[in-house]
This record gives sequence, C-alpha cells and structure tokens, in this order.
Amino acid sequence: MKIVSFFNEKWEKEYLQSRLSEHPITFLEGTLQDHADLKDEDVEILSVFVKSTVDGEELDQFPNLKFITTRSTGFDHIDMKEAQGRGIVVSNVPTYGDNTVAEYAFALLLAVARNIYRSYHRVLEKGNFTTVGLRGFDLKGKTIGVVGTGNIGAHSIRIANGFDMNIIAYDVKQNTNLQKEIDFEYVDFDDLLARSDIITLHVPYNEHTHHMIGMDNISKIKKGAYLINTARGSVVETRALIKALESGILAGAGLDVVEEEGYMRDDMELIMEDHPNPESLRTLLANQYLIDHPGVLIVPHNAFNTNESIQRILDTTVENIKAFVNGNPQNVVSAKSQ
Repeated sequence: MKIVSFFNEKWEKEYLQSRLSEHPITFLEGTLQDHADLKDEDVEILSVFVKSTVDGEELDQFPNLKFITTRSTGFDHIDMKEAQGRGIVVSNVPTYGDNTVAEYAFALLLAVARNIYRSYHRVLEKGNFTTVGLRGFDLKGKTIGVVGTGNIGAHSIRIANGFDMNIIAYDVKQNTNLQKEIDFEYVDFDDLLARSDIITLHVPYNEHTHHMIGMDNISKIKKGAYLINTARGSVVETRALIKALESGILAGAGLDVVEEEGYMRDDMELIMEDHPNPESLRTLLANQYLIDHPGVLIVPHNAFNTNESIQRILDTTVENIKAFVNGNPQNVVSAKSQ
C-alpha cells in the first residue's frame, strides 16, 4: 500500500522508512496544509501529526485513501464523521507520553509557582540578582485538582503525591484502582474548582470538554488559584481566562496550549490571509494579552516533545500501519469516541 507521511525532522523519515521498507512511502515535510496542491489517487495510507488538519477538502486529495494514522493521542484535527462516511479507518497513539506530559505540567507549575522565568529574565536582561517581587509558594500541602484521570492524569496524581500535596480529582469515569494505589478524592467539577489551589487539565478535546472552564463557571474557582493546561486550548474559554486573571480569581497560569494556536505559528499568514471569523480573531488578540501577562507562562504546545516520546509515537505508528495492512487494525477511534 502506498503511504504518504508528513514529517518534521529528517531522522523521523529515516526511522519510518527503515521499518516500513516493504511499502512505497512518500515523505513530505511540514503539514497537509503546506501541500494543498498535492493530489495522489494511489495513496491508501496517510500518516499525520496534530498540526495537519484533515477535513473533507484534504481527503479529496487522496480519493482512494483507506487509513489515517495520526501520530497523537488527540484526533480533533480530523473530521471523523467525514472520514467514516468515506469508509476510512482512523487510528491514534493512545499512550506515548503519560509521564512525559505529566512531567511537563509540573515543570510549568514549578516555573509559575517559583517565578522561574521572571527570575531568569531579570538576570538575563538586567544582570540583576535582587529577589524583590519574586517570592513564590510551596507545593507541599497545597490542594491540586486533577481534571481527567486517564493515563496522563493518573501520572500527574503520582507526581503530586510525591510533592506531598492534597489531591482531588474529577472524571466522568472514575479510576478506582488508582484510588486504591494513591490516596486521593473524587469530587464533582464545581467542588474541584472551589477547593483547588492548582487546577491541572488532562482531558481530551471534544464537544463535552469544549470550554469546560468558561464564563459560566469561572467565578466558582477558588480565589488566587493557578491553572495549568497541557490538554487542548479550547478546553478553556480564553475570554473567561482573561476575566479570571483580571479579577484576581486566578493568580496565574501555565499554558502549553491556547485557543487558535494554529494561527499563532505564522504572523505573515495571519496578516495576509482571510481569517475564518471575527470571534477567532478576537481570541488571537486575547492570546497576546495572555502572552504579555506577568502571571502567565505560555509555551508552544511542547509538552509531548522528548526523544523518548517521539520514538514511542513512531513505533506505535508503525504498528498501526502494519496491523491495518494485515487486516487487523488497532487503536481505532471513531466520531463516537471524540
């Protein structure tokens, strides 16, 4: 079967080629959107990452496509209903960065809690070693609210336990085995917002988690809390986040993801091309407010990015392709699971 695989680094291309040598593979650097003029009727398998949007228009580029394997856990960048309507099977990488993303969430938390970036910036830009205005807070004894107790959330709970934090959690599907392993309490979502000194988000993005934290519940958050988001940008309504920061409901935030982050990668693209709608443009402007806010640390969707996790992603992608070719597709996702 002919494969088209989009890659970012040369070694990824070589890694996949060596393990799928029996298949003709076309490697293209960047995203699907970087190759909008491409059309290939022979392609049956498509390998993409989250930065490639796969909607009906992109699927038209490969009229005989049978299988999409996304090198990510999330698959909200794929129009699942459209893919299913065309009989295209979609697989993901369900686990690759349980510890990786959880560790990064705590890196963000520690950076915010101890003003690490502001401290570094002061030394770098001003050569100033004064600690005035840089006092932080301990994690020990603080209550952390973990939203989502899947693989990443579970690892976050283990890390929080190591910091001797009080742990509460919310999930529509409670992990009773994890509760037996580590002492934490499941609570309803409003209770978690009201009690948490730190809220860390570890849920997939779908219609149920869209603006999970928004204008309708932002006032329920404990005053002075901190928000950590390594999940998806649209889990948090940007307008509500700004309101919470402005009013002092939130003292700060560590954000690996923001709404409309795709348009933040290329300033010239934003300037030169038509933007989808005014509301999205408003969100982009709000993101700039967050970037400039002294209590907010924003990083570029980098929580997944370690040598180990990338190799795990590629290994699972190879396994997904081989399983599909052999007639036993694995790690299959559907519109219902979004």
